[in-house]
Amino acid sequence: MKKLFFFFLAATSTAITVNAQDNKEPYLTQSLSSETIKQANVETSGGSIAVMGSSQSEARIEMYVNANNGLNTLSKDEIKKRLEEDYVVKINVAGNTLTATAKNKRDNWDWKRSLSISFKIYVPSNVSTDLNTSGGSIKLSDLMGTQVFRTSGGSLKVDKVSGKIDGKTSGGSITVSNCSDNIDLATSGGSINADNCKGNIELSTSGGSVHLSALDGTIDASTSGGRIDADNVKGKLSASTSGGSVHLSNIRGTLETSTSGGSMDIEVTELGQYVKVSNSGGSIDITLPANKGIDLNLHGNRVKVNPMNNFSGDTDDNSITGKMNGGGTEVSVHAGSGHVNVNFK
Repeated sequence: MKKLFFFFLAATSTAITVNAQDNKEPYLTQSLSSETIKQANVETSGGSIAVMGSSQSEARIEMYVNANNGLNTLSKDEIKKRLEEDYVVKINVAGNTLTATAKNKRDNWDWKRSLSISFKIYVPSNVSTDLNTSGGSIKLSDLMGTQVFRTSGGSLKVDKVSGKIDGKTSGGSITVSNCSDNIDLATSGGSINADNCKGNIELSTSGGSVHLSALDGTIDASTSGGRIDADNVKGKLSASTSGGSVHLSNIRGTLETSTSGGSMDIEVTELGQYVKVSNSGGSIDITLPANKGIDLNLHGNRVKVNPMNNFSGDTDDNSITGKMNGGGTEVSVHAGSGHVNVNFK
């Protein structure tokens, strides 16, 4: 049985380095180059967490310690004293699992003495994670596997990660890029930026904006109040907002999008199974590929189609229902009190 001392395993053969804290240098560095790690479980009560893929020879864990009271420079002795008196910090490797935790010993403590304890971990890319922090940011890069991570207030940044990606923040922003397979990310209030990703992608925010670029797959993006912008999205896109505007360009595939009040400007360059657009209060301008067989179902305060070629059906000022070029893909556009303009190119 390995013996655990203070915040590191003295019984392992890994190298330990402790430095004075200068807000840039890690307080502690522990080599992991001799360990076979498949899982990393990390929890801290206030700091950030970063896990990055690296070579085996560079595998290590770094711990950073800062004061939360605005005094970011503490001596090594001051840090050591506060850690010993107020915190339980453990770093352990057992059964191919790295465990790193930093917890305060008390439920209520003097904020003037509180510390921000952060971890940076460098491991081979085929490592899964389970990460939790009560207030800091979380960053993942160059990994493959199952990644589960939570923060109560910090941002999430994910880059070059494949596999299952499951991340939540209670208030920070989300940035995800160059990722694939199964992506599920949510924030209670921050914005979301997703770029160059593919697979099953689910993104949600309770109040921020959503920006999508160069995505391929089945995408479900939603916000309770912000705007949605998307460009160069292929596959099946579902994008909804409860109150913001919607601007979509170069959409190739199946589309369903809605808003309760903002304007909508949409360009579909390749048709998929259907196009469904709804707006409870604002106007809708939509551009579709020309000379395609479609079934039109358009309703609004004023409805116009340009050009109206090869059409059979019913038209009036507020609705157009029928087929163009013999019919085909369903195109359903509804604007409660706004206008609907459909153009072809």
